[in-house]
Amino acid sequence: MKILVTGGSGFIGTNLVSELINRGHEVVVTDLNHSKKENFIRADVSSFRQLSNIFKKEDSFDAVYHLAAEYGRWNGEAYYENLWKTNVIGTKHLIRLQEELKFKMIFFSSAEVYGDYNENMDEDVMMVQPISKTYQMNDYAISKWAGELMILNSERTFNTKTVRVRPVNCYGPHEEFHEYRGFIPKFIYKILNEEKITVFSGHNRIIDYVEDSCRTWANILDNFISGEVYNVGGRIEWQHNIEWYANKIIELTGKNSDLIDVVDTEKDTTLKKSMNFSKAVRDLNHNPKIDPEEGIKRTISWMKSNYNL
Repeated sequence: MKILVTGGSGFIGTNLVSELINRGHEVVVTDLNHSKKENFIRADVSSFRQLSNIFKKEDSFDAVYHLAAEYGRWNGEAYYENLWKTNVIGTKHLIRLQEELKFKMIFFSSAEVYGDYNENMDEDVMMVQPISKTYQMNDYAISKWAGELMILNSERTFNTKTVRVRPVNCYGPHEEFHEYRGFIPKFIYKILNEEKITVFSGHNRIIDYVEDSCRTWANILDNFISGEVYNVGGRIEWQHNIEWYANKIIELTGKNSDLIDVVDTEKDTTLKKSMNFSKAVRDLNHNPKIDPEEGIKRTISWMKSNYNL
């Protein structure tokens, strides 16, 4: 197939593009910054002119993986203008083009849409529970849910064909450090540089190694069920508390445990995300193979090489 990946130079995008190319697909990448990569076209998805020019130049695509987004809770608070322009306006631009050109879309939402829901996070929770039970505690989560709602509306009104996915703490190689990243890359980078990290006690998380998840997302093309939404993450039995992850990184880097500063539970943050991945297993052959210890080991190795540590 001929595929466009928006945000294709980012962390998940880089890994997904490699997976799609390895499967024989023709892939065009678009992202915010310039690049010398082959089959790359620069565009800001919040600019309709820039985005539509890609479709004029390339004629047509069979499918679009829409990853372009401003990521993360605190990033969304500090740079909320960028967040809303990219995550909502950018998604709306792509939906408008989809309504006209009829390509299939795979939209990357987030498990953050479940907010502070403290029961099992099945995919239909967002449609059957009152908003008071799925309290979304930050603009990032709200913007991703707004994107899903726009897609659902377009499906009903214009018969567009979209699959939505909700990643859960994805991590791995090609995720460069900055302060707004998830806890795994932040912990690894800081510990490698012998900087102290703050660990909030009482929080449990499942993490998903990016190569495992990319196989599942690439499988969508083989079993595209329009209107479906999938949680995608690691195995339930791999769930640990945040202190376990921090101590594992200390163990695998050989650094001093004094670098960990454990504090009380973080305010307005979900304690435990109980995810259900059975639909992805059923429809997409979701089969995570890299457990947290091996995945963290591989990520440490990549970080050391990338930053010459």
